[in-house]
Amino acid sequence: MGTSVQVTPLSGVYNENPLSYLVSIDEFNFLVDCGWNDHFDPSLLQPLARVASTIDAVLLSHPDTLHLGALPYAMKQLGLSAPVFSTEPVHRLGLLTMYDQYYSRKGVCFVYRQVMLISLTAALHSQQVSDFDLFTLDDIDSAFQNVTRLTYSQNYHLFGKGEGIVIAPHVAGHLLGGTVWKITKDGEDVIYAVDFNHRKERHLNGTVLESFVRPAVLITDAYNALNNQPSRRQRDQEFLDVILKTLRGDGNVLLPVDTAGRVLELMLILEQYWTQHHLNYPIFFLAYVAPSTIDYVKSFLEWMSDSIAKSFEHTRDNAFLLKHITLMIDKSDLEKVPDGPKIVLASMASLEAGFSHDIFVEWATDAKNLVLFSERGQFATLARMLQADPPPKAVKVTMSKRVPLVGEELAAYEEEQERIKKEEALKASLSKEEEMKASHGSDEKSSDPMVIDTTTTAALSDVAGPHVGGHRDILIDGFVPPSTGVAPMFPFYENTSEWDDFGEVINPEDYVIKDEDMDQAAMQIGEDLNGKLDEASASLLLDTTPSKVVSNEVTVQVKCMLVYMDFEGRSDGRSIKSILSHVAPLKLVLVHGSAEATEHLKQHCLKHVCPHVHAPQIGQTIDVTSDLCAYKVQLTEKLMSDVLFKKLGDYEVAWADAKVGKMESGSLSLLPLSTPPPPHNTVFVGDLKMADFKQFLASKGIQVEFSGGALRCGEYVTLRKVGDATQKGWWRHNSANCDGRAPV
Repeated sequence: MGTSVQVTPLSGVYNENPLSYLVSIDEFNFLVDCGWNDHFDPSLLQPLARVASTIDAVLLSHPDTLHLGALPYAMKQLGLSAPVFSTEPVHRLGLLTMYDQYYSRKGVCFVYRQVMLISLTAALHSQQVSDFDLFTLDDIDSAFQNVTRLTYSQNYHLFGKGEGIVIAPHVAGHLLGGTVWKITKDGEDVIYAVDFNHRKERHLNGTVLESFVRPAVLITDAYNALNNQPSRRQRDQEFLDVILKTLRGDGNVLLPVDTAGRVLELMLILEQYWTQHHLNYPIFFLAYVAPSTIDYVKSFLEWMSDSIAKSFEHTRDNAFLLKHITLMIDKSDLEKVPDGPKIVLASMASLEAGFSHDIFVEWATDAKNLVLFSERGQFATLARMLQADPPPKAVKVTMSKRVPLVGEELAAYEEEQERIKKEEALKASLSKEEEMKASHGSDEKSSDPMVIDTTTTAALSDVAGPHVGGHRDILIDGFVPPSTGVAPMFPFYENTSEWDDFGEVINPEDYVIKDEDMDQAAMQIGEDLNGKLDEASASLLLDTTPSKVVSNEVTVQVKCMLVYMDFEGRSDGRSIKSILSHVAPLKLVLVHGSAEATEHLKQHCLKHVCPHVHAPQIGQTIDVTSDLCAYKVQLTEKLMSDVLFKKLGDYEVAWADAKVGKMESGSLSLLPLSTPPPPHNTVFVGDLKMADFKQFLASKGIQVEFSGGALRCGEYVTLRKVGDATQKGWWRHNSANCDGRAPV
């Protein structure tokens, strides 16, 4: 029996929901992706909650919400505690994506995190906020702080329960750091490749999925199986034309984008075109983490396309030193920009929250404006609704804002807070009394030399009487020296620090900045950057004033132009089918895609790729264990002494005639035959090139030349390589007397 492999979808099959799959290899459980969507509905994670405690390792493939959005919640609430693996960009940009998701819902204004300092002044009257409490910034930090980062093609050997399993990330395209995961056990490969892109883009290379041939299992998606794309040049030109037409018509352009994914490709397109044509229309990238995103991206050049890397090597110019795009973290800064046509790339792409939501509400009523979608909106979101054909003429949106508590609500809140304070004070006093009682017994037996005994002091004063001309020891007044002391002295405590090879051992908690100190520092920096804040704003920003979130539903008349263009960076249906045919997996598992797309790709693959194609439902476990049997055997020294190796390129090959036996330890071994082995037929090893074969024949004195794609040997023999994959390794030889095939 081969390596045992089971696949159980937890989310994202026969629909476009977030991606999350349980892959078990010899009872070692991988959670491959841990996605959520912009609705953050906990009911989507119920299948994950049932198995979270059994997960042994988590593999993340892309730095967006659909692939890792549930990680903080799962680790905080569902009991997920397994080690996490990803590439460096997926780790860093995924962290920023989750920060942006949190800020977009909470409307938090001044925040200091371990990796960056963000000074935010939310527009209190228009900023979209909510009572979001599924996870906090600390939960995000906790989920990402112990991620193991791997480089492309790096083999990582698991240990313990996963002994013998090797994982390796490979280039997927689509997003920066995007990964095709290769999991290997006993020579059998399980490939997880979703949302890959074979096309080379401005900032990314294409996927290397085609380099894998005949893996035991391939898990891939059907998301784009029904879609075909125009050429990149045509698409980019149409994109720029519709934007320039709007700008020249005195309109504004809104591009709802993700935080740190496909927005990078869009920025490069605009930056390069503005530079080449010397355009002056302002472009803004508005996201809570915009500066941090670009700062990290600047340091990830080795993860980008070859053209960007080569350009940096020769000119030292970083492609993301943006000269025409202004980074913003506050919508109020955008409101200060002079009136006139402009482009705003704003997060979130779904329009469910964040800056893009607010700007859409403001700009949708003007027919001169354009909302340009560069990716399909998530299911049941405002963006998806607006991408319908025909688009709606009006939509209902929920507007929320945080307001101070007043009247009875404020009184009830203060009463509750006072009750909580009294309870905490009572607990603190009881705890202090317990500590004093515990230490009172030991204090009674030994006196503290620093405690002033007033009775003793008074008696000594009376005995001394009035001071007349003599000397008096001032230590007697208020200080009683210990009876065992040689001389009176103050207590001295010796520093007993621990040291190791790197210096003094420190306690990291001594250097952690307290929350109140961080708030004060952030406030000070915020004032320096954005001017002084009025007292009411500062109170709301720092959550010192009791407040609540008030929501109301408004109807927005959609008069602006709505356009969708595919900049998702995924391979289209035709390319997916071609790649799958080339990879030719032994078994194929299809996930993530509409029911129609999944069934379409399944039927195609059954006919043209492999006979074992699975498309499981959520919670359905399918066994895709290889039909091949793999055993580990040892080669005995006696057998190896009789083997004759022949050089073949960088390797040596040989025939080994042996029989299988068992050693004393119980392991299998190959033993020499007791009888002479039968003669061996000639076999063809590798893929011989005709040019090399021509050179070999010429070295043997045979007159040979190329003719019509074949090798003509003398006047009567012609050698032609058969191109059919089923006949690989065979040559056809034609002569005046024969026409047949023979192995070389």
